[in-house]
Amino acid sequence: MVIHGLRSFSINDWTPILESLVHIVLILIFSFILLRLSKKFTELVGRYLRSKTDEAEGLKRVETITRVMRYSFSVLVSIVTGMLVLGELGISVAPVLATAGVIGVALGFSAQNLVKDFLNGFFLVLENQVRRGDIVEVAGKSGLVEEITLRYIQLRDYDGNVHFIPNGQVTTVTNMSRGFAYSVIDIPVAYRENIDEVFKSLLQIGTELRKDSIIGAKILEDLELAGIDKLADSAVIVRCRFKVVPLEQWVVRREFYRRVKIHFDEERIEIPYPHLTVYAGVSKQGESSAFVVNSNHKAAEG
Repeated sequence: MVIHGLRSFSINDWTPILESLVHIVLILIFSFILLRLSKKFTELVGRYLRSKTDEAEGLKRVETITRVMRYSFSVLVSIVTGMLVLGELGISVAPVLATAGVIGVALGFSAQNLVKDFLNGFFLVLENQVRRGDIVEVAGKSGLVEEITLRYIQLRDYDGNVHFIPNGQVTTVTNMSRGFAYSVIDIPVAYRENIDEVFKSLLQIGTELRKDSIIGAKILEDLELAGIDKLADSAVIVRCRFKVVPLEQWVVRREFYRRVKIHFDEERIEIPYPHLTVYAGVSKQGESSAFVVNSNHKAAEG
């Protein structure tokens, strides 16, 4: 029967459409189950790996590996699901892939960068160069690694800014939280001070800091006094360092500076600061004019 140029649909006409819808629903349900199973699988792997190590460094690596595995499984399942759904909708996957290949050639630089990102990310995780929770410097940015995937590294710096760095831009990784760290400290003192007395005071401060109930737990070895590092314009620079647990070098350095200031004030050891020298000048005859300094404010006003 034809009504206004349109024929009526029979049950046989709707059957292929209903079958396709059922298949699509089953594919989506199956993909959802796979995602849940992959999540459970990565959790089991992470639990097993964590049971094999008690070290903080090992736990960081386990956390990074499990998160990357979960991300990779999600991407893979999503791609396969999309291809199967397109097939059920009657869209041939082969032409789509061919078109994607042509577009990929046309966008060669973007494709190369994407592949480079994934390859670099794979080796970053495989070689254990970066882990979630590390303090690193990459691509000119430094901060705490909040997330690492095969595509990018997410850093949060000291000011709270978040940086997303593609793995393809990572050529050098400076990891400041691997194994142990050194808290390097430079102390300026005046030229007139007895340097041996300064050394003795610094060693005493280091010993007291090592015995501190809170800071002492962060220090692995006694203070290493390197000696005079530089004869600067207005100060003698003494360099020393502590071997500390990862991520605690800044805390130890700040506390050491605080104690140095207190101790030097008590011992009257001068920490130099910029001085101003006023020169009155000399005439051609070699005579200098009188230079009068009056600290009496009333007299100056008069």
